[in-house]
Amino acid sequence: MSSSSPRLVPVTAENFDAVCAVRVHPRQERLVSPVVKSLAEAYVHGGVAWPRAIVDGDEVVGFVMAFLDIVWNPAGDPSDVRSGIWRLNIAADRQGKGYGRFAVGAVTEELRRRGAERAHVTWEPGEDGPEPFYLGLGFRLTGESSGGQTVGVLDLDRNPDPA
Repeated sequence: MSSSSPRLVPVTAENFDAVCAVRVHPRQERLVSPVVKSLAEAYVHGGVAWPRAIVDGDEVVGFVMAFLDIVWNPAGDPSDVRSGIWRLNIAADRQGKGYGRFAVGAVTEELRRRGAERAHVTWEPGEDGPEPFYLGLGFRLTGESSGGQTVGVLDLDRNPDPA
């Protein structure tokens, strides 16, 4: 990371193009949707989506989107309400510099502030996937699958700052 402190900022008309320009490493493109799709999903699911640009200094280095208080399986258990990380895209040339770790920490702190006890995340399994990253931050496998993706959970009360 640069000498400035990274921060999460709302996606605005002023930073929209820079946020949409975030591209992950080509090996990861099959694992995560492009930012523009995430922003469309945030628009459609405005009540539960929390999209943010990851900015360092004046530069957009990534994108993260949380989901807030969704009923995980309405047909199976309408009382299972979850929040967590919906999408994380770090620009290919900015990976390995701590921005992903920062973003996960910032999102989990926001969830904690909102009263969540756990943070959930899903990811595409397989080579070049983010499983080691999330497990290294303290997420544990739930044994569940969602849309073919692996589900992880982090207990927020036991891990106050994964960043």
